[in-house]
Amino acid sequence: MTRPTPRSADLDPDLVLRAYAMGVFPMAEHRDEDSVFWVEPRQRAILPLDGFHLSRSLRRTIISDRFRVTADAAFEQVIALCAESAPDRPDTWINPSIEKVFGELHRRGFAHSVEVWEGERLAGGLYGLALGRAFFGESMVSRARDASKVAIAALVARLRVGEFELLDCQFMTDHLASLGAVEVPRETYLSMLSDALGEGAAGLASGAAGVSADFGALDAFAAPPDPLAPAPLTSSPPVSGKVIAQLLTQTS
Repeated sequence: MTRPTPRSADLDPDLVLRAYAMGVFPMAEHRDEDSVFWVEPRQRAILPLDGFHLSRSLRRTIISDRFRVTADAAFEQVIALCAESAPDRPDTWINPSIEKVFGELHRRGFAHSVEVWEGERLAGGLYGLALGRAFFGESMVSRARDASKVAIAALVARLRVGEFELLDCQFMTDHLASLGAVEVPRETYLSMLSDALGEGAAGLASGAAGVSADFGALDAFAAPPDPLAPAPLTSSPPVSGKVIAQLLTQTS
């Protein structure tokens, strides 16, 4: 189900927050399109935070620390990478208007990223929006094998520690299904969303949107920096793969 919006160079951040609170999100037909349309899927993909499927091979990749995982350390780089064309994805739905409004929402503390580094190269990651106790996954990208899987595994661990209740994945894919995502009807999703936003729809009713969960809680598990080590490439402390894997196998 889609709803067009007038052609415009900008999206209003407060309008975007209200839209997500109603179960609607913006997309563009392609990267160079000026306008966006509003989407409300009849079937919604969600990933239950206690139902993440951590395969043996993915667990080995995570605990090997082949990748270094950070959060909110390179938001603009992640969204730019998600918006880039690639051989397996020649066009994307992230136009400059969406990129700009999410940059503003990141500065306001609502939009977040997870980065996966291979050495000093950004090998993959994801970004999304937090509101109340809900997290709306927007897009993920991989420029190295398993990088996007590591990113979403780290996201689930972060959301579990931060006491989020809902991870919205928007549309089902084989990739998401292999990690434990399921589809629910729109009515069921809206009920889950209402519970995650809480009374007052995460403050939107009073005009003061807020996040009641803690996206940064996982950072407390990061090892203290080595004073003799070179200055890190990013400002966010990386969390070890062993910690991430342990958090994903813990039962609530």
